Amino acid sequence: MAETKTTVTAATAKASSHQPKKSSNLFAALAVPICLVIGFLFYFFVLGNPANFQGNNPEGNPIESGLGKWFGTVYKGGLIVPVLISVLLVCLTFVIERFLYLTKAKGKFSGSELVRKVQYHLANRNIDAALAECDKQKGSVGNVLKAGLKKYKEMISNTDLDTEQKILTIKNEIEETTALELPMMEKNLVFLSTIASVATLLGLFGTVLGMIRAFAAMSTGGAPDSAQLAGGISEALINTALGIGTSAISIIMYNYFTTNIDSITYAIDESGFTLTQSFAANHK
Repeated sequence: MAETKTTVTAATAKASSHQPKKSSNLFAALAVPICLVIGFLFYFFVLGNPANFQGNNPEGNPIESGLGKWFGTVYKGGLIVPVLISVLLVCLTFVIERFLYLTKAKGKFSGSELVRKVQYHLANRNIDAALAECDKQKGSVGNVLKAGLKKYKEMISNTDLDTEQKILTIKNEIEETTALELPMMEKNLVFLSTIASVATLLGLFGTVLGMIRAFAAMSTGGAPDSAQLAGGISEALINTALGIGTSAISIIMYNYFTTNIDSITYAIDESGFTLTQSFAANHK
């Protein structure tokens, strides 16, 4: 009964240590509406600034040169444009957030290098030096190895369990710590994977609206209204460009982050194998 209480207490303590990270869900909840607001404000007050148009009239044509020409041209893309700008801002926000987190998760030096150092210290039966290396690394691999090494050290002096049970205990400790680390590394990637599809669809929707406008200009009796025709085609192409560009950024960065996570995960698996094999060899 006492052992069960100890296990529950340890699990509770470990879970509570990750609760501040869970509170970072607030970041995702705030980031999306803030980006939406910024996107619409940028569209109406920056892109739609009268100074970007001939005669200071947003209903007219964009000015013929300078940055205002490009701002005015994008503004003419229609009301799907601020939505696409907002989606782009959401994408960039989570790209920066994940980049900073995964840079921290990778630690001061690579997980593979840490595993090699820990292997060396364990071969010399210097567990404290191995723990010190984990503290220096300060990454996810270091966190998992540190938890495993503490259990490793505890099992050396344990006389109640046989070798197989001790190895299983170390392995379970590593798996529990890994189960807490991996979700934090994969967190918010769902936004990037969703944006990869949604941005393309929004761009296509804006393209369709622009082409409807262009064909409506062609369907008028007599000579087609060339200004409306050009405006519709321009609107379609602007939305296409924004949608494809946002989707491309999202796909590239999603693949970059998942590759980094796979690398860290491999190092974690390698560290778990190292600890269990070392214990089996040195403490039969």
